[in-house]
Order: sequence, then structure tokens, then C-alpha cells
Amino acid sequence: MPFDTSSTLASPTGAKLNLYVRRAEAPARAVVQVNHGLAEHAARYAGFADFLAARGYHVYAHDHRGHGATTAPDAPRGRFAQKNGMELVVADVGAVHDRIAEQHPGLPVVIFGHSMGGLIALNFVLRHSDRVAAATIWNANFSAGILGRLAQAILAFERFRLGSDVPSRMLPKLTFGDWAKKIPNRRTEFDWLSRDEAEVDAYVADPLCGWDASVSMWIDVFDLVFAGADDRNFASVRRDLPFNLVGGQRDPATDGGKAVEALAARMRRMGFSNLVSKVYPETRHESLNEINREPIMADFAGWLDRTFSR
Repeated sequence: MPFDTSSTLASPTGAKLNLYVRRAEAPARAVVQVNHGLAEHAARYAGFADFLAARGYHVYAHDHRGHGATTAPDAPRGRFAQKNGMELVVADVGAVHDRIAEQHPGLPVVIFGHSMGGLIALNFVLRHSDRVAAATIWNANFSAGILGRLAQAILAFERFRLGSDVPSRMLPKLTFGDWAKKIPNRRTEFDWLSRDEAEVDAYVADPLCGWDASVSMWIDVFDLVFAGADDRNFASVRRDLPFNLVGGQRDPATDGGKAVEALAARMRRMGFSNLVSKVYPETRHESLNEINREPIMADFAGWLDRTFSR
């Protein structure tokens, strides 16, 4: 079932955000604000939205700048912005949050992010933790380390030689291409996303998915990664904020879930006392499109119910 509504939201950044809404089928307990991943779009979360709506949660999901049906003067597909892309994509999340507050004053908001959306969601929390009631960071990798710095050097060279608004030549090979090679007996170059062949085929056939990001977008993505990798940026986040971290044991994008476990360990060392994390066995990158998505979503619903029954 598609979302209830699709509308355009004017962000203060100048973007016209394509925003989907699914209303709760029972009196709402909270709003889940979804942030999708790289080279995909928010409409792919309609099934997840249905699941949550049936359990009493509104869902808001927008296409990030450079993705889906969102438009911005400086953001064609594959680019956040000509400059300051990290700042602008996080500010757009704030615009959606403001719309939620207008339409549902007083209702708690759970920010949810998958993969790149997890990078964006956590960076929003690092700046605005007072605005959210809980945070959900799934399949996101903040453990780039030395290889991440090398990627930034490659991107700086590509920007010098090629420009910022053209697809990176190297990063797709070092990320999507490398992850594909880690799946034995793969049918497609996107089998690393899920064991569900129908979901992989739908992704491959979708013209809004699987494209190569620009040099500037990759630069912005790594800026998001390293901002979340710096413990100092967590200083203003209250230590009892509920966090839900999820990964997959067979997800090459997070080193088999090790990056998710590393983030959880870091946060616990920093004193976060209301954090749950789980790496699901045999699961690849897209938890919500995996063959075991039903128990994963049921676990998430249970966490939501426990969080908002207090």
C-alpha cells in the first residue's frame, strides 16, 4: 500500500522536499521520521510505514536532496548541493521535523535512519537531541578510519581533476562494487542489499535507485561519517536518550555489522544508558527488505512500545 499522502515541503534551504505521510490507524503514540539511504528514495519505505501505522505510529519520510522527487536549484540527482551539502541535508531533516511539530504538537518524534540516512539522522541528533524523543540508527558505518581518510584524499583528487558535480569514478568501485564482490554466487551487482531476490530485482529495475553519486555527494557523506565518529560531537546529547542500533551479520557495508557494534560500544563508553543494539544473523544491508524483515520489524515495534509506554 502506498503512503496516504505525498506533498511538497519548502525547506528553508531552498529545496522542495518530496514528503510522504502515513497516518496511524489507531490513536498515535509517536511519529517515526524516516531517512532513506544513498541512491534510493523514501517511497521504498511504504511497507515499513504500513507496519508502523497499524501499530499506532505516524510515519513521515522525505526524499533527500539529490534523490527521488525532491528538487533544489543546486542539487540535481546525485548531489546534495554545490557546497555545504552536509549542512543542508541535515537542515532539510529539521524542516520535516518542523512540519511534524506543526501537525502533531506534543507528539514525540523518533528519528529513523538507514545507511546514509543513519549518518544523516545521527548528525541531526548530535545538533538537536532536544527535539527528538528517540533515535534509530540502522546499518550505518561510522568506522571509516584510515580507509575513510584515503577515500577523502581520492575524492579531493577527483574534485581537482574532474570537478565536484560529476560522478566519482573511484568511490563506486570502492563501495558498491567491492560490497558486491563479497557476496558469493551473486546474481546481480546489488545482491549485497538483501537475500530476497524480488526486492533486489525491484531495486535494479527502479530508475531512482542504484545511480552513481557525484564527487561532492561522496565528500559530504564522508563528512557525515567523520562527524559521527568524533566523540566530542556527542557532548550535548543527553545520556538517557533512547537509541536503537541495528545491523546485519552479512552486510559488507558495515563489515558484517562490526561497525554497528563499534558505534554501540563507543556510545556505551560515553555513558549512554538507554541503548539497545542487535546484529541479525545472516542478514545483509537492507534490514527492511530482507527475508527476515518480519521479526526485525517486530523487534523494532516492541522497542517502540516499551519506549513510549513509560
